[in-house]
Amino acid sequence: MKIINRPEYLNWLIRWRDQQIIKVVSGVRRCGKSTLFEIYRDYLLHSGVQQNQIITINFEDLRFEQLADYHLLNEYVNKRLLPDKMNYLFLDEVQHCHNFEKAVDSLFINKNCDLYLTGSNAYFMFGDLATLLSGRYVELKMLPLSFSEFTNGLDSTRALLSITEKFNLYLEYGSFPYVLRYNLFGDDDSNYLNDLYNTIILKDVVQRLKIQDLNTLDQVTKFMLHNVGNRVTSSKIVNTLKSSGKSTDQKTIDKYLNGLTDAMLLYKVSRFNLKGRQYLTTQNKYYTVDTGLRNNLIQTTQADLGHQLENLVFLELMRRGSKTYIGQLDNNEIDFVAEKNGNLAYYQVATSTLDETTLNRELSPLIKITDNYPKYLLSLDEIQPNANYSGIIKMNAIDWLLNK
Repeated sequence: MKIINRPEYLNWLIRWRDQQIIKVVSGVRRCGKSTLFEIYRDYLLHSGVQQNQIITINFEDLRFEQLADYHLLNEYVNKRLLPDKMNYLFLDEVQHCHNFEKAVDSLFINKNCDLYLTGSNAYFMFGDLATLLSGRYVELKMLPLSFSEFTNGLDSTRALLSITEKFNLYLEYGSFPYVLRYNLFGDDDSNYLNDLYNTIILKDVVQRLKIQDLNTLDQVTKFMLHNVGNRVTSSKIVNTLKSSGKSTDQKTIDKYLNGLTDAMLLYKVSRFNLKGRQYLTTQNKYYTVDTGLRNNLIQTTQADLGHQLENLVFLELMRRGSKTYIGQLDNNEIDFVAEKNGNLAYYQVATSTLDETTLNRELSPLIKITDNYPKYLLSLDEIQPNANYSGIIKMNAIDWLLNK
């Protein structure tokens, strides 16, 4: 069993070590949060921390089931705190502890308690926790493996594949660490991803929202996976379901979409009017957390490759710390507007731009942008992969994913 190092995430934890602030790691189930904590705890031990200074509680472990009561959690931890040393407290899948924010707030008072939390549902960072701990926590939004991490984690046999073959594996089987860790390519991958999907849906959507119509939820989920990269409205989903004999309403659809985004199975991307510098509230796009999970649940075709590539670019922009929007400029659309530290960058994504008509169509929205922020055109072209069109940089998307 191979543990895949996640150096950027590990370094984030190291930077915040011993700071009087709560470290929160959020991310979809099985993206590697618990393993990251495991790697970080090893780092602490090698840096001189003693084992009795580390307290680890995983709320999905039955041994800690009683600690789902926040009073008992607070009591359990306080009994184990060493008064004359720094203590490192790891609360894994903390959303299973009712009113956990009260215990966390109480434990935070201890100057010698360095707090680390994980959760598999974005909902746990809203409401009371955000209010109670406002200004006292930092959040790391964790994703499954980047393409760079995926290629570095391949076994010795697959490491010999060409970069295009590695990319095809990544696209088809996905980026969840267990796929690589246990070489789950083929039928094993399908079984694992089915189990993962069912776990996310049941534990992070159905149970939390008390959904009874599982069939409609499944239909909505698969509709959204079919339509990654397309503009979507609740009314469109309602009409699509009605055409197949399923009656529902927009309120129900909105509830399901919020549940799927809170579970971090889907990410909503809003549109941004570049001319008016304002966000548009309708016709958002959605992308999935993993293309392998998507491919396992719905049938895809070669014509769908463009949206899959878009999906990978969106996730990579997230990993690099950008807030990402869909750009709207008059009647033109820019695939991604990425904002980081007050700076913008614009991205168009296409499978190929060797055809002149396609190239002109992809360049046209970027040409109309009058500011001086960077503009990129990403494609899978191996012939003429790199070019410069009056300041618009064309790059091979695989090289870009590898940060070359």
